[in-house]
Amino acid sequence: MKVKEEPVLIGELSRRTGVGAHQLRYYEAQGLLEPARGTSSGYREYGEDAVLTVRQIRKLLDAGLSTQAIAYLQPCFSGTGPDLVPCQETLDLLNDRLQGLDEQIDTLNRTRQALRDYIAATEARMPEFPQYYCPDEAGQVVSAGSRPESR
Repeated sequence: MKVKEEPVLIGELSRRTGVGAHQLRYYEAQGLLEPARGTSSGYREYGEDAVLTVRQIRKLLDAGLSTQAIAYLQPCFSGTGPDLVPCQETLDLLNDRLQGLDEQIDTLNRTRQALRDYIAATEARMPEFPQYYCPDEAGQVVSAGSRPESR
């Protein structure tokens, strides 16, 4: 005998998943989560499967995927982990996102190295200038001692 599933209201879904109600409403607006409206109350009512769905959404968001990509992948959700039904389109989407992240990391590494180079070059010149001078907001050179503290 199958027990009738009790609907879960948004507050309870939030409590069970640790995801705020405003985020759950956002997932709904993005087509990732679909509540049924109570017949008389008008409240959002979710099935028990909504807990698993929200957890899957969170894991994919944590993996850096957009809600648009998650909506595309949602029919491939399988199991409780980061399990997806294997298909080439799924792998292509995930690999494209990984390539984008790798490119961002490479850019950040180059930016960090450029900043380190500026710091090293500036620190190397410090002994030349016992009291260094920097331009103020108007571009006028002022001594460090007379520079305004707020910057």
